[in-house]
Amino acid sequence: MKRLPPLTGILLFTVLLLAAAPAAPAIAAPPALSTHAAGAALIDVESGRILYSHNGDEKMRIASLTKVMTAIVAIEHGKLPDAVKVTKNAYGKEGSSVYLKLGEEMSLHNLLYAMMLRSGNDAATAIAEHVGGSLDGFVYLMNEKAQWIGMENTTFQNPHGLDAEGHLSTANDMAKLTAYALKNPVFREIVKTQVKRAPNPNDAHEYTWYNKNKMLSLYEGADGVKTGYTRAAGRCLITSATRNGQQLVAVTLNDRNDWADHARMLDYGFKFFPLKEWVDRGQPLQGQPYVAGQSFAYPVAEGEESAMSAKPVMFGDNEIAARFGQKGILQFTFRDQIVGSVPLYEPGHPLLNEQQSAFRPLAEPSRPGFGGAFKAVLRALFMSEY
Repeated sequence: MKRLPPLTGILLFTVLLLAAAPAAPAIAAPPALSTHAAGAALIDVESGRILYSHNGDEKMRIASLTKVMTAIVAIEHGKLPDAVKVTKNAYGKEGSSVYLKLGEEMSLHNLLYAMMLRSGNDAATAIAEHVGGSLDGFVYLMNEKAQWIGMENTTFQNPHGLDAEGHLSTANDMAKLTAYALKNPVFREIVKTQVKRAPNPNDAHEYTWYNKNKMLSLYEGADGVKTGYTRAAGRCLITSATRNGQQLVAVTLNDRNDWADHARMLDYGFKFFPLKEWVDRGQPLQGQPYVAGQSFAYPVAEGEESAMSAKPVMFGDNEIAARFGQKGILQFTFRDQIVGSVPLYEPGHPLLNEQQSAFRPLAEPSRPGFGGAFKAVLRALFMSEY
C-alpha cells in the first residue's frame, strides 16, 4: 500500500461540495438589522459564527451577564453536590439577592439556580468563595477562562457583575462565552428552567425561584440565558433559542427595548442564516477511500454557499492520530478562513459506530488545566479570613 505523506507534505484535494447542484442565481445579502442597544451580537451556537454585530468589540459594562462566566467556571471546577456555606461576604450582598442567611448551607447545584434564575449576588459570592477559595481566586479563574475561550476584550473583577473599575466585556465576547457555556448540559438545563424549588433550612417552606428572563415565555423556542441591570450598565440581556435544530444566542448591552430587539434578532438569524449540514457522518469522501467521522454544519445565507470549500488534509505515518485509525481531517474553509474540521477514517472503523461527541468547530486552544492541585495553590495564594 502506498504510504500517506507526512503532515509537512500534506496532500490537498479540493472537495466540490456543490458540484452536483445547479448554479444558484445571485441573491441579495440579508437586509440590514438594527437595535436600540449600545452593543449587540448574534451568534450561531454550534458553529460559533457571529451573524450580526453592532459595536461588538466595544468594551462596556455587562452587569449580571457576568454570572454566565461565574456559572460555567463553577460547573467545570466545582462539585455540584458540595455543601456551600454562606459567609459574611456573601450574606446581605448588595443588589439583587435570594436572601441567604449567614452560615446557611446549600448545595452548589441549587446555588447555581439561585444565581442564574434570580440573579442572586449573595449566591454568586458564596459560589465564588467556595470554588475559588476566595473571591480573588475565583476571579483569577474567570479571567483565565476568558483567555482560553478567546474573549480578547474582557476583564472580570468580580463574580456578580456589580459595577467595578475595569469590569468590562463586549457583545461579541459575551456571545462567544454563552455559545461555549451552552455546550455544557448542566448549564443548559439551569438557564432554561422557569421555576426551581430548593430546600430551605431556615423555613418550613422551600425556596421557590422564578426565572427573571421573560424571553422564556415571550419567544417560541427560547431556552436561556440571563438578564442584567445596573444604573451604569443599563439593561443587558442574553437570550438563546432553538428552532429546527439550530440554536442562536442574542446579546444586547445597554438596550432600553431589549425584549423586542431580541425577538427581532433571533427571527433574523433563523430566517436568513439557517444551519446547513455540509457533510454527514459516515459519508464517503469524493475521490478518496475515506469517510467523514463526524457531521459538520455551518450557517450560511442564500448566495453564500459558494464561499464554503473543503479539502482533506492527510496525516503521515508518524502522526499520533493515525495510531487510532484516523487518516486525516476534512478541513472546511469559509471566505478564506478555516471554520471547522472533521476526522477521516477508513469505512467500517469502530469509532464510526460510537455516539458522536459534541461538535467542535476547531481544535480548542491549549490552556493549563485546573485540577485539584491547581485550586489548592489558588487557595494558598488568595485565601482570606471570613
